[in-house]
Amino acid sequence: EYCATFAIDELRRTDYRRLTASGETYVDWMGGALYPERLVHAHADFLCSRVLANTHSHSNPSALSHECANAARAAVLQFFDASPEEYTVIFTPNASGALKLVGEAYPFTDDSAFVLGADSHNSVNGIRCFAAAKGASVGYIPTTPQGGFEPQQAEAVLNKYRPSPGRSALFALTAQSNISNSKAPLALVDAAYTLGYDVLLDAAALAPTSPLSLTAQPAIGALAISFYKMFGYPTGVGALVIRRDLLQRLQRPWFAGGTVDLVQVPGNNVTPACELYEQFEDGTINYTSLAAVPAGLRLLAAYQPLLPLRLTCLLRYMISELQQLRYKDTDSAFVRILSRIPMAAGEAGATASIEFLGENGIPISPLLVEQSAARAGIALRTGCACNPGGAAALLGITADMAALPPGATHATFEDAVGRALGVVRISLGLVSNFEDVWRVVQWASNVAQNGIDR
Repeated sequence: EYCATFAIDELRRTDYRRLTASGETYVDWMGGALYPERLVHAHADFLCSRVLANTHSHSNPSALSHECANAARAAVLQFFDASPEEYTVIFTPNASGALKLVGEAYPFTDDSAFVLGADSHNSVNGIRCFAAAKGASVGYIPTTPQGGFEPQQAEAVLNKYRPSPGRSALFALTAQSNISNSKAPLALVDAAYTLGYDVLLDAAALAPTSPLSLTAQPAIGALAISFYKMFGYPTGVGALVIRRDLLQRLQRPWFAGGTVDLVQVPGNNVTPACELYEQFEDGTINYTSLAAVPAGLRLLAAYQPLLPLRLTCLLRYMISELQQLRYKDTDSAFVRILSRIPMAAGEAGATASIEFLGENGIPISPLLVEQSAARAGIALRTGCACNPGGAAALLGITADMAALPPGATHATFEDAVGRALGVVRISLGLVSNFEDVWRVVQWASNVAQNGIDR
């Protein structure tokens, strides 16, 4: 089955030669994708042969920038199979910026609610600040020991906080966890919508490796993405794909350059910009970078159908090999797999969250593991991956998390628990291959035999 994905090996050979030249083993794709060389070269050639200018002007260079921005909007809608009549695209700095736009402008009131999963990124958790400031209730869906949630529990929480007729409530769903490797059942989107919720999908971890159709999932009101996580370039640009009817209900707490048509000064009158998306794009968009987006999306769309099978094969092989590593003197296990292991292609993501164990069974400090990996030329991630709820579930410290006092820090939390906290996260992506996971296994085997400092 893996052999059927050979086209990706050719892409790696032509566009990722720097991996071979550097000797680096890159397994931090959840942190950021690596850009294909053709995308950077084509964009550089475009920039070197064109004159672009601020889209708020009316010159010929400005018109070209505006044309590039519109082409990028159209490409995003096409990638997510979204009707331009029903959805629009707002460019943001990243997925976090997209999530913030919804959170700060959502019409929360003291009789509305914000519901989210405990296994969510901090950029989703942060929306609770906007909800609480307006008096709204905040409800968390508890996570399982392996992350994600049980659908029945999720439905129970959604029912508990369901909005009364004519009121608003927001449900933020993490499509795929960046730490537990869990994928959310999208059937829950329909259930939440039926209960009266607006649904905001954090698709930052899902979009790089899994197709998503907004035509097939029309109950999704908005989704947030970062392009650097999808195809590596450009950084500093993301998008909010949002239904026009939901966007019209959002109430921005301020205005900025580019979002207005006329401002009375002194005075209070403000007339918003004509286009809905312009009302949410503060200042000047990243117009020189947007020209790279359509080509990046086309490349990803061409290879994405191969990724669920390929990455599941690689992940399962790596996990199987790591689970067999034992200490020679005690025969005790060297690693503990904490995250979900996909049973079938695409059932979960392509991330493994792991604890490396000492011979006494106590976890080795994730920082020491990361330093050892760096010495071996392996790029991975350690810590809680900005997902404290998911990390706490995997590490079995949910009760300790609940008992944290105000003002607690990461250091005081570790003192309370009595050990270093965090996971070792290994994540695969667009051009990951067998050699990558083989090198990870060989490095881990060497550490098990010779110690973390060798």
